[in-house]
Order: sequence, then structure tokens, then C-alpha cells
Amino acid sequence: MKLSERFDRRYQQTPTAPQTPVTAPQEVVVAPVTATDGVAGIAPVERRAAPRDGAAQQVVEAQHATEAPAALSPALAAAKAEIHADLLRRHAAAIDITNRAGIRRLLLQLTEDHFRAKPPAALVTAADRERLVDILFDEVIGLGPLEAPLRDPDITEIMVNRPEQIFVERRGRIELTNLAFEDEDSLRRVIDRIVSTIGRRVDESEPMCDARLKDGSRVNVVIPPVAIYGPCLTIRKFGREVLTPEKIVAAGGSNEAILEYLNAAVQTRLNIIVSGGTGSGKTTLLNVLSGFIPSDERIVTCEDAAELRLRQVHVISLESKPANVEGRGQITIRDLVRNSLRMRPDRIIVGEVRGGEALDMLQAMNTGHDGSMSTVHANNPRDAVTRLETLVLLAGTELPSRAIRGQISSAINIVVQTERLRGGARKIVSVAEVLGIVDGEIALQELFSFHQVAVTPDGRAVGYHTATGTTSNFQPHFQSNGVELPSSMFAPTPQPPMEQLY
Repeated sequence: MKLSERFDRRYQQTPTAPQTPVTAPQEVVVAPVTATDGVAGIAPVERRAAPRDGAAQQVVEAQHATEAPAALSPALAAAKAEIHADLLRRHAAAIDITNRAGIRRLLLQLTEDHFRAKPPAALVTAADRERLVDILFDEVIGLGPLEAPLRDPDITEIMVNRPEQIFVERRGRIELTNLAFEDEDSLRRVIDRIVSTIGRRVDESEPMCDARLKDGSRVNVVIPPVAIYGPCLTIRKFGREVLTPEKIVAAGGSNEAILEYLNAAVQTRLNIIVSGGTGSGKTTLLNVLSGFIPSDERIVTCEDAAELRLRQVHVISLESKPANVEGRGQITIRDLVRNSLRMRPDRIIVGEVRGGEALDMLQAMNTGHDGSMSTVHANNPRDAVTRLETLVLLAGTELPSRAIRGQISSAINIVVQTERLRGGARKIVSVAEVLGIVDGEIALQELFSFHQVAVTPDGRAVGYHTATGTTSNFQPHFQSNGVELPSSMFAPTPQPPMEQLY
């Protein structure tokens, strides 16, 4: 039976969270409430490689560039500012952002009144008026010019360097758009709208802030005086599609053997650390791995900004909280991890360890919470283990290195390394097991790796996944838990022809 079939049977009685349809913008964001949370399961699929025709790619990107709305003319920009000011002056108290149709009717009426009062020379076309109403509508209840890239499924990241300069990442490539905010005040209004929805603030005293949109997309804000040339806003979108292991394989992010092994590791409650650089897909993979957890287990997640979207029903999501204006009330990830130990969890999932919470997480893994998972920033599995050792020291406890390494070697079982390669592809590049302490150092053995072979003319790194030939050290553990992994899974794969690389 395929893993995907086993997963579907496991969750066929499990209600899933309703998804918001892709319609007009909501209060903060228009993207549907779907994330990269995993629907576990993997079956052999045909890998469909991305087209390598660079010219075709450029044509598609050119089409996207022409579809983006150009900046308003000075006359329309002035009219927009006047209509927006009129709306706030006359109807600010009566605006109900849940009444979308009513707001659009009101904007249409205000626009008609505005241009009716102008001399004939200032009249504009019906298309210009409709476009003006759309822009005003997005500003009143949405995120202004960011609504268009938020709706585009090909765009994965939005980077506002300053009001008049907005970059996006489309299919792994960064490009400049012709979108722009009217002025710095318009950008600040959008920023305040985002951060206020989750009870956070950003001002001169706290010029940096991490937030999220309603669909879980990650948001980072930096404003003056830290940002010299004006407010900066970065949004890392969650994909519209629910990412499954099969889709990861089809996209070339992994192979069947790796995900089969990770499925067995999660089911048999081995502790896993997902390591990688910024934007390498750590949280995405953590979501997929969490889908392998049985539905009858109690899971507690601890995050800075809630991004994980677990499919299970018995899930408690905890989120850190910054200090208030008086400098009090801060709740850190470490506080959440310590509190989660009192909540009777079967597994604890920490979105990312970046400080002293590493010690509490290791202690939780060593005290009956097997099968826990987390992510860490590191360049390879060896660096991930070393960085965990450094993070434990940030807890402020005077522990000797040997004691810390002993904690890590007994708590962490598997390190999965992700990487964003040239061309934007995100792949699992290494899976390593922690063997214990050997000659005072933590010993690792690599089971699977990605071998990069070449770079295509359009700038994509291509290669193939293979086992290293080393058999898993946890084979007895798997067998005692009723999971049989064939020895052929760990046999090296010969290099395929160039046309089959991904």
C-alpha cells in the first residue's frame, strides 16, 4: 500500500480547517488560508522537469511585467488622494471592512461625485475610473499595490525597499516591478495595518518587527531610523497549494527513498532537526514532516510567528509575544517551550531554535517527548550540531562542553539539510544520523545526499539524489516498532543521463 493511501486512511475521519476561497482581498490579505503544511504520503510519480528554454521563460516574465499596473498619472494620483481624504473625512466612522460590496459602492459614488465636480477637461475614461476605484478599494481594506503580487501564485516573496521600489521573487528569480506606493505615509498605513492585527507595534522606539498575514505568510518590517531610505517591508508568501511529499518529489526537491525513510523516522518517534539557510524551505519541510505524525497524538507548537499549519486535530499552537510599551509582558520561545512541558504533549515542535530555548528543547527530547522536531540555521549537518551547542550556551547555564554534547547526541537522532540552489530550486541535500560521542566529538553518518552535476544555460543547478551506501543505524529501532525498510533503499544510485537530471 502506498504511503499516500495509508495517510488518507489515517485522516479520513479527521476534519480539516476550512480554506478561504481566492476572492477579493480580506482585511489584511487575499491569499487563501492554505499553507505548506504537509499532507503526508509519497508514491512514485513521474518527475516533470521545468522547461529549460531560457527564451520561453523570458517571454513569460515579460508577460507578467506587462500585466502589472503602471503608476498612476499625476492627475489620477491627485484625484485618488482627494477621494481618499474625502472618504476619511465624511465616512471614517461608518466604514465596515466586512461589508466589501458596500465599501465598493461608496467608493464608486465618491469617485463619480469627484469627477462630476471637475471641469470637462479633467474628465477621465470609464476604465481609468474603474482602475482608480480598484486601487482605492485595495488601500481601504487591503494592502494597496501589494494585493496584485499577493494574488499571483508564481510570486513567493515580496520585497518593498522603499515606497517607489518593489521587488518580487517569481519562480526563484528576483525582478523589479512597476508597482509603487503613493508615498511613505501610504506604506506606513499598510505596515501598521499588518502588525496591529496580531497585537504588535512598530515605531521609532521599536523600529523592527516580525509579523504575519492571516494566511501565515511571514512579514518583516524595518522603519526609520534603522532603515535609512524609508520603511522596508518583506513578505514571504505561503504557497496556495497544499504541499505533499508527492509534489516535493515531482518538483525534484527529494526522492521517494528519502521521504520513505523520514516517514518511518517520524512514525517511530525519532527526534529530527531540519537545518538550512534563509529561504531554503526549512519550515516548508517541517510542515510536510509533521503530516506523518499519527492523528491520535497531542502536539504543541512553539513559534515566534505562527507559520506551521498542522493537519491534525489535537494541536496546540503557541506564539511568542514582544514586550509592551512599558517594556513588560514579553514572552519568549523559551518561556513557551518550558510551559509546553506542563501541557501533556506527546510531541513538541519548535518553529526555530535561535537562542537559549535550545537547552529546554533538548531536555524535553530527553525526558519523554520523543518524536519532537525543530529547525535551525546552519550550512550543513555538522554545523547544525555545532550551532546547537553554541545556542545552549546562550541559556546562561555554565555547562561544560562534554555535557552539552552528551545532551545533543542523546536528544537529536536525525539532521535533515535543505538548501536553495542556483535558479531558486529548494531541495533536501543531505540526511544524516547522529551516532553519539566518538573521541569527544559528536559523530554523524550521512545516509542520503544530493549530487549537483551541472548548471543549465538558464542558470539552474541540476543533479540527482542518491543514497550513500551506508545502512541506517536505526534499523533495529524501526523493526522493533513494526517498520521494515528494505536494504535496497540505502543502495547508491548511479548518475542518470543529463536529460533526467533535476
